[in-house]
Amino acid sequence: MENSDYIIGRNSVREAIKSGAQIDRIYIVEGISDGSIREILRLARDARIVIREVPRNKLDEMSAGLGYNGKPANHQGIAAQIPAFRYGEMEDIYRLAEQSGRPPFIVILDGVQDPHNLGAVIRSAEALGAHGVIIGKRRSASLTGAAVKVACGAAEYIPVVKVTNINQAIEELKKKNVWVACADSSGQPARQANLKGALAIVIGGEGEGVSALTKELCDFTVGIELTGKTQSLNASCAASVLLYEKTRQDCSG
Repeated sequence: MENSDYIIGRNSVREAIKSGAQIDRIYIVEGISDGSIREILRLARDARIVIREVPRNKLDEMSAGLGYNGKPANHQGIAAQIPAFRYGEMEDIYRLAEQSGRPPFIVILDGVQDPHNLGAVIRSAEALGAHGVIIGKRRSASLTGAAVKVACGAAEYIPVVKVTNINQAIEELKKKNVWVACADSSGQPARQANLKGALAIVIGGEGEGVSALTKELCDFTVGIELTGKTQSLNASCAASVLLYEKTRQDCSG
């Protein structure tokens, strides 16, 4: 199978098993038996997942290209082989929002091409209560093994939807009374903006930001006040700050 069909690392494999994701088999390096590995293997046996012990170089091969900038990922002695990653649908996002009892809260990535940024956004989105992440088919990182590893299992709990046209997805959300905020350095400081209720936050790609047409479709823009000498954040950091502010406002009543 290709690299994109492996989940690499202990946290990612553990969360995949706990979430009930389909796993064909689990590979562990021969002779490893520390506490966290024993826990994962117990979960795997309970789920009746096939376990195979292999030489370390076998996992090194599986992890090739899944690390930062195409380097080998740190597999931590374990990997899970899974069917090709399946993307969610828009309906999955609405369903999760309904189940949560909260208005839809969505992250839209416009041109984020680094799989590590994608994985980090997915992780933050799930941790901070978002109901889905939307990415485009063009000019966008895909949900590969590298992205899933960085997400540390979060991709098993939140729908990641790949759409043909980001702008059409925004129009659909607006028809469902979801407000759309564009992340932009020139926008109103997030802490001063009203981020409560049904909301989608659009995060632009590395270097270019949100495209002009997509920005025009958004209802308003929000920015992050930076007080240091560094005057920009990468996509995943910016997303985390805005997601936290949205959650903070919702919790403040």
